[in-house]
Amino acid sequence: MPVFRPLMKRAAAALLAASLMAGCQTGGAQAGLIDLIPLNQDAAMGAEQHPKVVAQFGGAVKDARLTRWVEDLGRRLAAASAQPGFEWHFTVLDSDVVNAFALPGGYVYVTRGLLTLAKDEAEVAGVLAHEIGHVTARHSVARATRSTLTDLLAAGVGMALGNDTVAQLLTLGSGAMLASYSREQELEADALGVETLARAGYDPFAQATFLETLRRYEQYTSLRTGNNSGGFDLFATHPPTAERVETAARQARRYPPGGQRPVAPYLQAIDGMIWGDSPDNGFVRATVFAHPVLGLRFEVPRGFSLLNGADAVVGKGPDGLAVSFDGGPVQGGIGDPVDYLVRGWAGDTPLQAVEPLTIAGRPAATGITRGQTDAGAADIRLVAVRWDARTVYRFTFLAPAGRLGAADGLFRQTAASLRPLTQAEAASLQPARVRAVTVRAGDTVEGLVAQMPRQPYAEELFRIINDIPPGTALEPGRGVKIITGG
Repeated sequence: MPVFRPLMKRAAAALLAASLMAGCQTGGAQAGLIDLIPLNQDAAMGAEQHPKVVAQFGGAVKDARLTRWVEDLGRRLAAASAQPGFEWHFTVLDSDVVNAFALPGGYVYVTRGLLTLAKDEAEVAGVLAHEIGHVTARHSVARATRSTLTDLLAAGVGMALGNDTVAQLLTLGSGAMLASYSREQELEADALGVETLARAGYDPFAQATFLETLRRYEQYTSLRTGNNSGGFDLFATHPPTAERVETAARQARRYPPGGQRPVAPYLQAIDGMIWGDSPDNGFVRATVFAHPVLGLRFEVPRGFSLLNGADAVVGKGPDGLAVSFDGGPVQGGIGDPVDYLVRGWAGDTPLQAVEPLTIAGRPAATGITRGQTDAGAADIRLVAVRWDARTVYRFTFLAPAGRLGAADGLFRQTAASLRPLTQAEAASLQPARVRAVTVRAGDTVEGLVAQMPRQPYAEELFRIINDIPPGTALEPGRGVKIITGG
């Protein structure tokens, strides 16, 4: 999240509101949705949603070398796909979230968080080929169509509440950030991806090996966070099941062996890439969000996952709980926070239990209301903090109807945790980076892991990102990745 823009309605990408329709599967229902959109409209749909997706995930990376490598790789794969004539677009998102997805019309995205997990160029190619498969099979059209219907529902909620942010948070709280593909769609995209890999000259087994790495990384994530409720990652939308690994391997056996698995170009492209949060967007450290430029921090309860976007930080908690944090300069100043909350932010929304507060020594105000979605009613707590004469920061908390009482203590605790950063805290917030190193004679896993002191469960992480099983000796001359700094 960069320096907040002036308060505005945040246009979340259609994909990020898809949870209200997440129960749709392939077959008649989705086929009907796809039929609603002519093929020649795919590119227009993708172009409309592209800037929203890029903003929601913190922007595109500024590393020209990395961007060029992914674009060149994507174009090579697209030329071997079922739709080589599309005007394909490949974007590396500046996010540590492990994710990849696609929009209609040839818009394919991969996060730098995912790129670190591959062990060679062929595995990255497998990810891109899988997403290309979703596009050519028009799975992304079906999902975007569901999202469009969901956005209409969310817009209705927003009009009823007079608050666009609340409407978006209602859709967030009801399920996953990205609508999950069905089992059939995932298997079809896997098969198309394997075929594209083989046509482009890569080892078709690369898709299966990367899926296995994803399974191990999912276990590592649960170990590191102690949170098994799911976050904003690839696993919610592309479940790396054992069936998918086995099926991808079976598909790969249909092609002649000997495909390429280049390592050096991949390591050269990602060497120096940021691991974790970018300084431009502030830092998520487990349950803490801290922004050295804005000079503030807050903390969400254990069990919440935080996603750091361009205009807001959103948190997804257990049992449908959710939080959004945004804010920025307000033209003409703020004045009394109670007046801002009731007459400005909430608009025509009726608020109850409005009360003044003091947070971080600053005047604040809070109130509650209720919204209605097709998933049911939801209770909402709004908190506005007057940070200075012209700047306000805002929390929007959501709980399923009737659960506000149980969750309200956590919500108030989160709002009360907002405070300025000290100079020492701000100076300590530095990004970690991926470094490509060559194994020398005598190097050990323990010695390389010692260069990653700030990473939790560092040996497990090192073995996962380099595909080095326990008991396997390091081979001198091999390139491996370590994560330094942070």
